[in-house]
Amino acid sequence: MNTPNFTPTKCEACPIRHRAVCARCNADELVELDAIKYYRSYEAGQTVIWSGDKMSFVGSVVSGIATLTQTMEDGRTQMVGLLLPSDFVGRPGRGGAAYNVIATTDVVMCCFRKKPFEDLMERTPHIAHRLLEMTLDELDAAREWMLVLGRKTAREKIASLLSIIARRNTAPTPDKNNDIMVFDLPLTREAMADYLGLTLETVSRQMSALKRDEVIHLDGKRHITVPDMGRLLEEAGDDNDGGFLI
Repeated sequence: MNTPNFTPTKCEACPIRHRAVCARCNADELVELDAIKYYRSYEAGQTVIWSGDKMSFVGSVVSGIATLTQTMEDGRTQMVGLLLPSDFVGRPGRGGAAYNVIATTDVVMCCFRKKPFEDLMERTPHIAHRLLEMTLDELDAAREWMLVLGRKTAREKIASLLSIIARRNTAPTPDKNNDIMVFDLPLTREAMADYLGLTLETVSRQMSALKRDEVIHLDGKRHITVPDMGRLLEEAGDDNDGGFLI
């Protein structure tokens, strides 16, 4: 179940080091985290955890993207969130998972044994404070996403999702002169439609329109080049700092 081209690494060299739950840790605290961590790899489509299951670990997404889904009583499933690199999985102090977590692409997670991590949080304020920051950021993102779903046009919704993925991808190819971003879209058109509350036809039509207007370049259905990130943010109704335009 190992993901190709991934080599376990020390915390100091981790690609998400400065965005993850360990971002505020000093050298001694990183040593303690190293002692309780291990890596898990999941193939695209594989379940990381089912809603309600007991979690023996918490951790951060190192690479890849996963979805958070919730299954209703009649069997219908709704995507309620995305987990991108550096996002935290699990809730210290809680026994079970609140949502299904499904790997959309090949995913590598840096996992921490849950009880030792909870003990470390109690004596390491840097970790507890950083987790609080990430939780508040997640709350802000959820509120902003309510605006995306409730008030934005279909074109703005698509542009918003593309800009989020482009900015959070661990392996974009930025060009400082032209503000170019290159990434592989991890979601199918069907998944995008489900997440954005649109029809499949609308998603396909708006993606084609963004391509026609040269906001994005498409190589196949998944490989995307954004020639001007500022323009994509404008299409999303966002400013260049990622905040919403008023």
